[in-house]
Amino acid sequence: MSDLDDFLAGDRLDDVVFYVSDAFLDDESRLRRVGTETTDGVRLVLDGETGRSAFEAGTGMGAMAFAKEAMGTESRIARSLDGGECPAAAASPDTDHAVRFVLAFAEAENPEVGGRYAEGDVVHAYAHCACGENYSHKWVVGDRT
Repeated sequence: MSDLDDFLAGDRLDDVVFYVSDAFLDDESRLRRVGTETTDGVRLVLDGETGRSAFEAGTGMGAMAFAKEAMGTESRIARSLDGGECPAAAASPDTDHAVRFVLAFAEAENPEVGGRYAEGDVVHAYAHCACGENYSHKWVVGDRT
């Protein structure tokens, strides 16, 4: 299995995934040397502290501040953690709504919290769109909906 597969399976709960699109990342970026190239960018699966530092270096934003802002708006983020459905797209269809970057982490199952956390490990994903919209998506590991 790949690092991403392990993360999505809940086997890397201390790690984060950081995706950066080609449109946001310059060709000489160090992230290209340490990440996995995708069709439209680079994805990294890193230990939590290194991942948050890479996110901050690559985007100029604090990882937790970004996540806090993005959690106010929900929309679908691709399970591959390299795309999504911008919630502002319907209101402005002529605007570029491609994902520029994604940050994701997983939280261990916690029956005491209840809700989806009682069902299993939960992936928290946060995306930034080309239009400037930030949004989030959470799902239980293994849930395909």
